[in-house]
Amino acid sequence: MCVQDGEQVAQDMEGEVDNNRRRVSWPLHCVPLHTQMENMEKDSSQRDQFSVANSFPLESICEDAETTEKKHNMMNFVPTLRSGEWSDIGGRPYMEDTHICIGDLAKKFGYNVLGEEAISFYGVFDGHGGKSAAQFVRDHLPRVIVEDADFPLELEKVVTKSFLETDAEFAKTCSSESSGTTALTAIILGRSLLVANAGDCRAVLSRSGAVMEMSKDHRPLCMKERTRVESLGGFIDDGYLNGQLGVTRALGDWHLEGMKEMSGRGGPLSAEPELKLVTLTKEDEFLIIGSDGIWDVFRSQNAVDFARRRLQEHNDVRQCCKEIIGEAMKRGATDNLTVVMVCFHSDPPPPVVVERPRFRRSISAEGLQNLKCLLEG
Repeated sequence: MCVQDGEQVAQDMEGEVDNNRRRVSWPLHCVPLHTQMENMEKDSSQRDQFSVANSFPLESICEDAETTEKKHNMMNFVPTLRSGEWSDIGGRPYMEDTHICIGDLAKKFGYNVLGEEAISFYGVFDGHGGKSAAQFVRDHLPRVIVEDADFPLELEKVVTKSFLETDAEFAKTCSSESSGTTALTAIILGRSLLVANAGDCRAVLSRSGAVMEMSKDHRPLCMKERTRVESLGGFIDDGYLNGQLGVTRALGDWHLEGMKEMSGRGGPLSAEPELKLVTLTKEDEFLIIGSDGIWDVFRSQNAVDFARRRLQEHNDVRQCCKEIIGEAMKRGATDNLTVVMVCFHSDPPPPVVVERPRFRRSISAEGLQNLKCLLEG
């Protein structure tokens, strides 16, 4: 088909669409041929280069095919969830960490949710000033989420609101308590993974062996957090929020003056979580959630590498969590230590294939002659 014929076909199709009251539309990733030509006419240099051969370039067809295949693989992927957990008091006199793993969140609290897919819930809560806040949030937050009228259709909105409501409820029922807690939760619904974080627990995702950070540490030295704190009347002193707290987001800590308002949003110390939502694919291997004691001695990629090696050895998720904590203690961790891990496949992670760069090697004529003389004696 020549360019002129292609243009006429496109115009005829456009007229037919109008006659049918535009019941047919172009796919979002396609551009009609006549639109391509109009754009070409605006640029004479491109027009001179335009030809039938590049009206539908082979590269575009290949890219579309590759994209379609990736989308097909993603849509067909169904995670097979396996979870494990381990915790240790570490070098502290008291254990203030706690955690939770719920395979079916709605069923746990006696609710039925439309659809056949279970909604899984995982969380790590790192308490300070006592364990009351961490235990309260662990026991109340999942129920608050499930009982929200918008659950699970507006999951991000529900989770954010539930963090704030749980924080406010703790203020009412435990007003005499002087404790607080950081909180990191992960909710898995089908192929969707939603991580919510308030504090310095951390979640990392292994994607074909490469780390994907699923959360950010909310610490006073983080510039974004510092800006938020100062805009709300707080300050950073020697690396501490208002000279008192090592995190800028947490639930509880209502006893600290000037830190919070009852809304949970207005003060320098916020209970509002940061969210990250991803769609899981077959390249996603596992999620690690750890309290800050783990990340004091592990870099994120280092933790992923260590976990992959252990899973390849025995494929036991709980044992892997135990070994991560054991390794953290060997590296000198002194804080309470908690790890929750969720795998998305029944098989262990495959070895990562690293392509070695190829170098051309040559030898000079003089070097070749010297080598010849050496070999001939």
